[in-house]
Amino acid sequence: MGLLLILDSGMQSKMQTFSNLAFGNVFKKKTNKVSGGPPSGSAPPPPPTLINKIKYQPGGPVIKKDKRQSSSRFNISKNRELQKLPLLTEAQQGNEREELFIQKLRQCCVLFDFESDPLSDLKWKEVKRGALQEMVEYVTKNKNVITEAIYPEAVNMFAVNLFRTLPPSSNPNGAEFDPEEDEPTLEAAWPHLQLVYEFFLRLLESQDFQPSVAKRYIDHKFVFQLLELFDSEDPRERDFLKTTLHRIYGKFLGLRAYIRKQINNVFYRFIYETEHHNGIAELLEILGSIINGFALPLKDEHKVFLLKVLLPLHKAKSLSVYHPQLAYCVVQFLEKDPSLTEPVIRSLLKFWPKTHSPKEVMFLNEMEEILDVVEPAEFQKVMDPMFRQLAKSVSSPHFQVAERALYYWNNEYILSLISDNYHVILPIMYPALYRNSRGHWNKTIHGLIYNALKLFMEMNQKLFDHCAQQYYQDRQKERKLLKDRDEAWVRVEALAMRHPNYQAANKSMANQSYSLPQHLDSPLPDEDGDQSPLTLEKIEAKANEAKKMTTNTTKPLLRRKSELPQDAYTMRALSDHKRADEFLVTPPDPNKC
Repeated sequence: MGLLLILDSGMQSKMQTFSNLAFGNVFKKKTNKVSGGPPSGSAPPPPPTLINKIKYQPGGPVIKKDKRQSSSRFNISKNRELQKLPLLTEAQQGNEREELFIQKLRQCCVLFDFESDPLSDLKWKEVKRGALQEMVEYVTKNKNVITEAIYPEAVNMFAVNLFRTLPPSSNPNGAEFDPEEDEPTLEAAWPHLQLVYEFFLRLLESQDFQPSVAKRYIDHKFVFQLLELFDSEDPRERDFLKTTLHRIYGKFLGLRAYIRKQINNVFYRFIYETEHHNGIAELLEILGSIINGFALPLKDEHKVFLLKVLLPLHKAKSLSVYHPQLAYCVVQFLEKDPSLTEPVIRSLLKFWPKTHSPKEVMFLNEMEEILDVVEPAEFQKVMDPMFRQLAKSVSSPHFQVAERALYYWNNEYILSLISDNYHVILPIMYPALYRNSRGHWNKTIHGLIYNALKLFMEMNQKLFDHCAQQYYQDRQKERKLLKDRDEAWVRVEALAMRHPNYQAANKSMANQSYSLPQHLDSPLPDEDGDQSPLTLEKIEAKANEAKKMTTNTTKPLLRRKSELPQDAYTMRALSDHKRADEFLVTPPDPNKC
């Protein structure tokens, strides 16, 4: 078994030379030339470049790490001396061709060491690679070549090469993987594994493939071991696994319920135990196509999966890795059954992040996708709690959160839902919009807020004026309460001064500087001191003013100069210092230097 060692720079260069000379164009897939293969957009990337990549940014260079090579724990074969067999096209009779095909399949069950000694057995590695490449082309281009004797040999070859113990994770704490900064750990044995995956995919997609015969060998144990490989850190392998499992789900009807159950178990373990798994995005992508094919009405099993599995996935720290696929699955359910809108939105509001702004932006994105497909009757059931949360997001000091929430008013369908229910939504949103139109630090937010206020005013001028007057009265009551509270504290202090021990306590605290804090729950003061309600003219003027301030970028950038510290000793030393120029009257002779 290969030890998990870190290759030094010399070994990396040897390994690059080996992959270029020995394997040639292994990584140039022919998958996309045949219908049914993995799509070109998700094709595995080319071989890793073992040179540091420097990505230049305005803030300075960001040095990317080397792509890490790692190998799974294979049981390396003892007898690895392979003999090159004749080509399959040279065999004349069908029996000879079948026997030669089986010999090549058994020959490809030999495992080599790619980790500890990548330059060993180059000759026999090339023999195996050539045999795999030949079988891929043979199955793709010929018909009536997959006989009953081929199935057990092909499944066994796939299992021997791929079902193995994965290496320890290089990121065991389950932190988020950033494709901009982090390089994935690549499988060192990929030159052979890629062709094994391609061969098995071509076998599943062949016209000669018979699921009734193959189900004796592709069973529950096979699917379970296949799902275990989704935790691989190599994105190329996870892409092939995604396509392979999807083909198996489509071909074998008896395995569908088992596949869904095992995927549920992977998600349960990820949510409640480990919070670390590399293949969540790929599994959700498979489920997205499966959910799209669900028959109506939805079974209770599928509804439980949505509420107990998909929605709790929003709690994980690494949500950004798989959120697009998760949001797609949730929206697919709501398109199938609109009655699930209320429990889904209430669950999202329950899991809504409180202190993680990037995650809150993702929730706002998903909520807008849900609102794009929601029915008006279902919208009325959830609009009150939803827009109360939206009002909090609009009031967020993080400008990206507030900006994303205010972009809802640029969506025509959401705007039509708001206009149909403005009598409920406007009283909820007006206080947050008005308060942030005066107190938010970002001028871009001001323009978006005035745009939303203008749209509300155009919907119903009378209700808008009523909300403005109501907000003005609430502010007056709030100020009166604060004034009464301050007066009450003044009276308490006056009563305390009458106590005989007041003078002694006052003397003991005379040396301590103390001031009463401002009221933490007091409202933000208005910037311009204008306490009158908003009108259409004011809103338009403020919107134009905010637009001018955000678009004024003609001011030149001035570089701030450094200044010496104003220290008395330093200034005196600089004034007393005298240069020794008068002692260097004669310039030095360059020949003597």
